[in-house]
Amino acid sequence: MAAQGLVRRLNHAVLYVRDARRAGDFYKEALGFEVAGEMGGGAAVFMRAAGTENDHDLGLFSLGPSAPLPEQGRVGLYHLAWEVGTIEDLVVMRERLVRMGALVGESDHGVSKSLYARDVDGIEFEVMWAVPFDERQSVPPTTRRLDLAAEVARRA
Repeated sequence: MAAQGLVRRLNHAVLYVRDARRAGDFYKEALGFEVAGEMGGGAAVFMRAAGTENDHDLGLFSLGPSAPLPEQGRVGLYHLAWEVGTIEDLVVMRERLVRMGALVGESDHGVSKSLYARDVDGIEFEVMWAVPFDERQSVPPTTRRLDLAAEVARRA
């Protein structure tokens, strides 16, 4: 019999990267994460999001500079989605990811507004804002082009 309703949320994610410290610097700049700890002289870096109660939200484990990069279309994790609290936060994240040259896509999923980016190892991640719950009930899930400026204006 399958367990129902026991898992509440994702506690943390762990990624294999070429250089954990370099990847940590990226996530510090891109998402504002702080270093919560290191192991093995920087071979593993643990990062925490602002305001989290987790020991860490993201673990980064070094594989070395010759490790192969991720390949699209292969079995495995597609991306992780990091949630921001407001549509204005998403605007700030968009500006930051564009400045860093990391932004690779934007989508309006109806129930959420999403930015897609790649880190220094080509690992894709999402930064999303969830539409308020009462609005989600009347919006069917979809994928269309995100017009972030129009969304902000509509909610002003």
